[in-house]
Amino acid sequence: MAVSLSASKSIAYITTCSNSTTDPLPSSSLFKSLKLPRFWPWQKVKMGPLTVSPMGFGTWAWGNQLLWGYQDSMDSELQRTFNLAVENGINLFDTADSYGTGKLNGQSEKLLGQFIREFPGDKQVKNDIVIATKFAAYPWRLTPGQFVNACKSSLERMQLEQIGIGQLHWSTANYAPLQERALWDGLVAMYEKGLVRAVGVSNYGPKQLLKIHKYLDDRGVPLRSAQVQFSLLSMGSDQMEIKNICDSLGIRVIAYSPLGLGMLTGKYTPSNLPPGPRGLLFRQILPGLEPLLTSLREIARRRRKTIPQVAINWCICKGTIPIPGVKSVKQAEENLGALGWQLTSDEFLQLENAALDSPQKMIQNVFQTK
Repeated sequence: MAVSLSASKSIAYITTCSNSTTDPLPSSSLFKSLKLPRFWPWQKVKMGPLTVSPMGFGTWAWGNQLLWGYQDSMDSELQRTFNLAVENGINLFDTADSYGTGKLNGQSEKLLGQFIREFPGDKQVKNDIVIATKFAAYPWRLTPGQFVNACKSSLERMQLEQIGIGQLHWSTANYAPLQERALWDGLVAMYEKGLVRAVGVSNYGPKQLLKIHKYLDDRGVPLRSAQVQFSLLSMGSDQMEIKNICDSLGIRVIAYSPLGLGMLTGKYTPSNLPPGPRGLLFRQILPGLEPLLTSLREIARRRRKTIPQVAINWCICKGTIPIPGVKSVKQAEENLGALGWQLTSDEFLQLENAALDSPQKMIQNVFQTK
């Protein structure tokens, strides 16, 4: 069920995962002194010059026929999905210039730009929307200028004057280290030219994250976000180290695949798999997730939530900004239900222990560096 904005002025509920569901609200002095996770969409999160909702929505499926079965006929539903999200306080949308298969390459950006222009609501609400797009480290993007041109192409597709967060989609350090410096200089250039309001990275491991942070900082460019695969299925030492580094440097972690590509929705079983490549992955991992899925079901039943809502709420409790993918109004409504409440500390620990007890984990993105 979608979260209503009507209560936004009367309810202020910012707290970490509490010991009980009825803990009193913290005092006003505590609000000022602590940087706590947000659990309502109107309680925005600061990201440098940007102010974003505590959860965003990902748009990988918008234009992707291979993995997500996109068809042009879905566009009207995607528009309604976008409108519902914005009307309920979501203002962060993540995309990429590579989202869309074949001739539909860049389709996700095109649709987002169209949906923003056609949004029927308040003009200020429209102006507050933050687009975070990622620029692919294609092998033919060898110079800073070519990377800046990639940013300009994204702006043209979306028909925007400025992008909220310009992100390097992945590092080339593992296979083309000489290209990496040119891409970093491209980020610097697009920031200095005012094409993006903030700069971020995606799929950077701990070591490479520290390197690019120093490189950008030496040139007066703040690194504002680091997007990584982060969920109850992705609790490896690298992911936790990335989170700790980001916390120490003031970088926001954007958690993609918070539902493990759908494995944490409760919809699938070893005998009921999704079609296409996802089904092959699920067949390997799902049989080893029963301890975690059992805990998710127990908490969801007790709290009168759904399994995805519990899994996403855990990501917020960890201090990240999750960006679950959406391609229907129903999915958006369900994901919005991850806000407006919080796991207790006991529930939080139960989930983490169950995740550790589950013999299978999510396969790490091959593009993530060390």
